[in-house]
Amino acid sequence: MSRWRPPAPASTAVITREGFERLREELNHLWKEQRPEVVKALAAAAAEGDRSENAEYSYRKKQLGEIDRRVRYLSKRLEVLKVIETMPSDPRAVYFGAWVELEDLESGDSLRYRIVGPDETDAAQGRISIDSPLARALLGKRGDDELEVELPGGRRGYAILAVDYSG
Repeated sequence: MSRWRPPAPASTAVITREGFERLREELNHLWKEQRPEVVKALAAAAAEGDRSENAEYSYRKKQLGEIDRRVRYLSKRLEVLKVIETMPSDPRAVYFGAWVELEDLESGDSLRYRIVGPDETDAAQGRISIDSPLARALLGKRGDDELEVELPGGRRGYAILAVDYSG
């Protein structure tokens, strides 16, 4: 019995130029380098005989399926992504592509995030998705504004210390 799940919300199809180039490089690497190596290894494993008990063959077959899934996804996604490279009309306000320096009003910690597309999110690098609760709460705000946002860990308050589009 399968459980019904509501459809996932559509992610925003925007991306920075750097993020777009990273995805395109990943697609090229998978298609031109990694896939041919796996196909070659799969053929060699298949030549060893009985495939039902051949762990190398099973592993390579699974690996090829994962590569092909990612190639299909990237090929389709790159077609619909819109690269945003223009500065907003008000560079003091928070919009897509902005680096935002925040102060956590509870702990006093200083945080720095860049608002990017969902395909290039990387919390460790300070890149948060425009679809995230924090980014949505920041959009349109300016330096010195304070805001409260409902995050998965609870309600948090922040003060915007700086907004920068140069990086």
